[in-house]
Amino acid sequence: MKKDLVRLTDLSRADIEALIDSAARLKDDKAKGIPHTHLSGKTLGMVFNKSSTRTRISFEVGMVQLGGYPLFLSGAQLQMTRGETVSDTARIFSRYVGELVIRTYEQSEVDELAEKADIPVINALTDMYHPCQILADMLTIVERHGSLDGVKVAYVGDGNNIAHSWLLGASIMGVDLSIATPEGYRPDAGVVSEAKKIAAGTGANIELISDPAAAAKDAHVLYTDTWVSMGQEEEAKQRLADFNGYQVNAALVTQARPDVMVMHCLPAHRGEEISAEVMDGPNSVVWDEAENRLHIQKAVLLALMG
Repeated sequence: MKKDLVRLTDLSRADIEALIDSAARLKDDKAKGIPHTHLSGKTLGMVFNKSSTRTRISFEVGMVQLGGYPLFLSGAQLQMTRGETVSDTARIFSRYVGELVIRTYEQSEVDELAEKADIPVINALTDMYHPCQILADMLTIVERHGSLDGVKVAYVGDGNNIAHSWLLGASIMGVDLSIATPEGYRPDAGVVSEAKKIAAGTGANIELISDPAAAAKDAHVLYTDTWVSMGQEEEAKQRLADFNGYQVNAALVTQARPDVMVMHCLPAHRGEEISAEVMDGPNSVVWDEAENRLHIQKAVLLALMG
């Protein structure tokens, strides 16, 4: 039976732990110059309806490093833009490639592809979820903290796809999560409800508040994301005003633990959601976090297609 990664609830705690362990081994082997050709002769289809830097590069490079072939396609190059259904497209991809990565707007498009395709489908970002990013974040935390046990993550900013994936990931892994957003920018209520139900069984404490300083208190991780995501450019002026006071800056860092890890999924708008001083400062693990997209996604590719 094929397995997909369209949201983090497709994975169990044991699955996530195995992916983190696998990614750490792959990263160590790469540093030692030990090659892996586990996916030799296999092809990865990559459909991108949204622009990308880290996601595209990390999946393409990762597939090459595993011995396979990545086939990148802009959504504009596919017949879906001329009326071919998602279902028909899924069937076609299933005949040509071994696995499919898609980065798009609507979560329903990824869900339908996963339902109709006979090959594994990986969500490389939608407006609702970004599971690969949070897996890379967890790998980064484990590298620095040793494990996810006892960790508190403070997320400050927009209740967007990153916040949604952190809600699911934290609840599955028993990680305490405090999300501080302005009123009107809270995460989706359905995702919050799902996360709290999972957390009731894992011991995670899920908290939604409005005060960034309160969220940051005793946090091991201080996390933020852009205030204006792709497709929200017309809302930029209003959003910048509404998020005033939610910047991750030196003052907010002092509210967290002295060894707090500052994280950002990138791209960052320096001087908006994060100050340059903090992003380039001693607590920042932003670049390790970005690199780890490569290693965790290699682990995902292997787990689903290897």
